Amino acid sequence: MIDQLLSLRRGRKQILMLAGDVAMVMVAMCAAYSLRYNRFYLPFGDEIYLWVLAPILAIPVFIRFGLYQTIVRYIGFTSLWRVFQAISLYALLWGVLAFLSGIQVTPRSVVIINWLVCLLLITGTRMVARWILTAKAPGFLGAERDERRNVLIYGAGAAGMQLAISTSYSNEMRPVGFVDDDPVLMNQQVNGIRVYHPDELDRLISEFAIKEVLLAMPSATQARRQRILVSLARYPVLVQTLPDISELESCEVDLEDVRDIDIADLLEREPIAPIEELLHANIKDKVVMVTGAGGSIGSELCRQVSQLGVKRLILFDHSEFNLYRLERELNDSDLNFESVLGSVMDVDLLTQLCVQNQVQTIYHAAAYKHVPLVESNTSAGAANNVLGTRNCAHAAIEAGVETFVLISTDKAVRPTNVMGASKRMAELVLQDLSHNNSCNTRFTMVRFGNVLDSSGSVVPLFRDQIKNGGPVTVTHPEIIRYFMTIREATQLVLQAGAMGEGGDVFVLDMGEPVKIVGLARKMIQLSGLTVKEERDPNGDIEIAFTGLRAGEKLFEELLITESAVSTRHQRIMREREIGLALGGLDSMLEDLAVAIQNRDEEEVRVLLFGMVESYNAVPEQKAG
Repeated sequence: MIDQLLSLRRGRKQILMLAGDVAMVMVAMCAAYSLRYNRFYLPFGDEIYLWVLAPILAIPVFIRFGLYQTIVRYIGFTSLWRVFQAISLYALLWGVLAFLSGIQVTPRSVVIINWLVCLLLITGTRMVARWILTAKAPGFLGAERDERRNVLIYGAGAAGMQLAISTSYSNEMRPVGFVDDDPVLMNQQVNGIRVYHPDELDRLISEFAIKEVLLAMPSATQARRQRILVSLARYPVLVQTLPDISELESCEVDLEDVRDIDIADLLEREPIAPIEELLHANIKDKVVMVTGAGGSIGSELCRQVSQLGVKRLILFDHSEFNLYRLERELNDSDLNFESVLGSVMDVDLLTQLCVQNQVQTIYHAAAYKHVPLVESNTSAGAANNVLGTRNCAHAAIEAGVETFVLISTDKAVRPTNVMGASKRMAELVLQDLSHNNSCNTRFTMVRFGNVLDSSGSVVPLFRDQIKNGGPVTVTHPEIIRYFMTIREATQLVLQAGAMGEGGDVFVLDMGEPVKIVGLARKMIQLSGLTVKEERDPNGDIEIAFTGLRAGEKLFEELLITESAVSTRHQRIMREREIGLALGGLDSMLEDLAVAIQNRDEEEVRVLLFGMVESYNAVPEQKAG
């Protein structure tokens, strides 16, 4: 019978729970009167209406408090608190209506007894059901439980306790201890599980053969989480974590919330609240177009713009699949948007879109960004990044667009590759247009470095390589990069774009640079594996150095000059660049267009070299 209950669909289980609660409410009512009058008591006359009223009041209240959304096997203290609140409200409402009905004088003690008995019955039945159901669940019996892997839960707070309850009834994990540095909790037991100090990790991992640690500190600061993760990286254990408290969908925590460590967790970088005025300035009640909407940055721009009161959003991209995927995501909202398949090389389409939709703000994220690919496809890269940007800018001017924001890159500073040179050239195009007094469109450029988990980022590459058993490939042992989460970078882009006055170059504070080999090492270790190297030849994953790729630098820069000044936002700087307007830019661009049309790759390089100051192409370097 219990097996049949476990196999029922969720909806049928909820109906059974509801029917059981109706019965318990009626039993509680009978018990309350019987205890009050010291004899078995049944209603008579009009009094029966008060008894019928009880479940009619109780069930809507129970539904409102989510009593039928909780999985019985994973009931915790948060769920029991909701049961307490729901029964208390029901008992109070019933008592008030009973006194006001005038049907019969209801003793005050009946209301209190009804509340207590109802609380005992409904809470008790749930706890008994949890015990029975978990007794049939895998891992309940001792022999089966021994087969599960031992885990430690780092954090003995409310989230850790709920996670321990959920894990206790898992058929895969068994929590054997909490780890917490709170002196009040030291050597105490939480939900029957002992709390240990972090200094005991060595012994615990060895004694309990720990292969996995669950980090349950969703409200901890980013700096504290980072310190904990760095300390755990020393051990050959898989580390998983609960997301930040703002990302949790509910107050309750269970195993479904646990995820793999994101490399963003290793960045010691506290989020800063946005300046709301800047965030909404170019978006609220405006028509906004995002080019490259299906890409990593473009799609995140669309997500954030959709939450800021945009009047209408135009999604523009040449990738059918990316646009389809984003459209499906946005379809779940009430957003007024349109998806347009097209290329930034089609200036007529861009102009038509901007004019017909009366676009007021453009975020230009469309670009070819993968350095080696653009290096070997010079014409395509220059066409898309330089001429495509010019086309978008001309369409914006023609349609009277108020604000145009270019998503630029740190590789545009003293570029050593075609991608960086083409993005620098795109900046120069917009700065030149800004110097045209007849132009009413405000052109702004925002420069930043790598974003985590973007297309072409090393992070998903490393993740796949670790999953496949390695090796993890790093181009050079000394290479460093700046990293920022896509969410933070996009949020800063929106704010920087609102501060532009025309031709401005804004630079985002990327924090401290990250050594790529160190990043690879931490990702391997936090996956529960060891690095195969000279001092540990029996390690799991090797780190292989492949040599700098064509046009790749050991480090990236964000400033061309040293004259950057602060702005209203502490993580956004404005660079004061002098002499960026190029005489005869139009003729140079025409020469570039001809070279691109002729597929003259070498001529494209020569022209970029001539147009972009401080361009310094470097030859490909091999490992060795």
